[in-house]
Amino acid sequence: MKALTKMAAAMTGLAALLASPAYAETIVIEAGSVIMDADSEPTGPASIIVEDGIITQIVLDGEAATIPDGAATIDLSDKTVLPGLIDLHTHLSGDPSGEFWRGATTPPEYYTLIAAKNARITALAGFTTVRDLGSRTDQVTQMLRRATAEGLVAGPRVVTSARTISIIGGHGDVSGFTEHVNDVLDSGFTCTGAVECAQKVRLASQYGADLIKITATGGVLSQQGRGLEAHFSDAEMSAIVDTAESLGLRVAAHAHGARGIEAAARAGVHTIEHGTYIDEAAARAMNDAGTTLVPTLMAFEGIRQNLGTGFYSPVVEEKIRAVSEFATTIVQRARANGVRIAFGTDAGVFPHGLNAGEFRLLLAGGLSNREALASATTVAAEVIGMEDSIGRIAPGFSADIIAVDGNPLADVTVLEDVDFTMVRGRVIE
Repeated sequence: MKALTKMAAAMTGLAALLASPAYAETIVIEAGSVIMDADSEPTGPASIIVEDGIITQIVLDGEAATIPDGAATIDLSDKTVLPGLIDLHTHLSGDPSGEFWRGATTPPEYYTLIAAKNARITALAGFTTVRDLGSRTDQVTQMLRRATAEGLVAGPRVVTSARTISIIGGHGDVSGFTEHVNDVLDSGFTCTGAVECAQKVRLASQYGADLIKITATGGVLSQQGRGLEAHFSDAEMSAIVDTAESLGLRVAAHAHGARGIEAAARAGVHTIEHGTYIDEAAARAMNDAGTTLVPTLMAFEGIRQNLGTGFYSPVVEEKIRAVSEFATTIVQRARANGVRIAFGTDAGVFPHGLNAGEFRLLLAGGLSNREALASATTVAAEVIGMEDSIGRIAPGFSADIIAVDGNPLADVTVLEDVDFTMVRGRVIE
């Protein structure tokens, strides 16, 4: 193998390149060991060749490599290098808050700054791709998607639903204000009836959404005490899914109640978010439809820690206490019924950057270290239809790469402390 340079010297050599949206044409990462994907074993010493943001070669110790003159070298020879992580449920434009009224006092420009801040924090935590499911204002995450892709903002690849589609007066709709304020804050993505709901899907597509997010049931953090069962009618949900599919879009459904989960799965949604009360019938419908569960265990952990502190309103506190009893067994019930599980956290409900805490909770739910890593790499990549470009370290894949001490296949919780992140061939500093 080529002689290794020290990390500090290598990073100094890259500094001028990384200060701008452009990245080095060719980068050589010298790794202590590489985990190419969750099904592989650590390789031992290896070099990863990156050209124009794409992995072109993985060269094992003792093998010959063709490296162009002038290539920059990054020394990770004391680290385990693996694919960047994927979080399928984030809200980058929001931070935890029980002050629901802030939506009436905060302009969109501020949410844009919050989103940029959280993008960098999330990337530094090792998450190189996120699915953002519901932004605070129009165009925030679409513009963040563009800015991170162009290297103007440090952050992960962003796949976004933009605004959430909900029923009028349900979870995801504006509530808690006077009629006049509600009307001003209405984003235009509520609907009643199959025709109107199909129109909102087309509107989301027009606004640049990569997928559709719906609140198929009531929710915990909204101000309505409307229960946690189905909100949309079967006809409305079917219209949403059918219209989305006609536009090449997948549908993610926030769903807590078992019958709401079952109805959303029957309609053909691609993922169930949360799945709090999943039971055998709901799981059967999910398996029949090929629907994946994104359990967001960190969200439940985060809201539970704020109970009794005055952080949330009384109606929200009541709902938190109701779901807390069931949240710790979501994964066990899903696994017992053969439901596929993918990684997602609901970051924004708890502080961004702590996303990897989900791994510890998945282990407690019965996943192995290898299954937990797969849930945030290969499985998550399949969920968003990007399994041919992210989720692995392989030639032709995007250079989305992280490095840690230790072996996550032996202890996946080492991913709570990521030492190096590269997104699309750009080092996040």
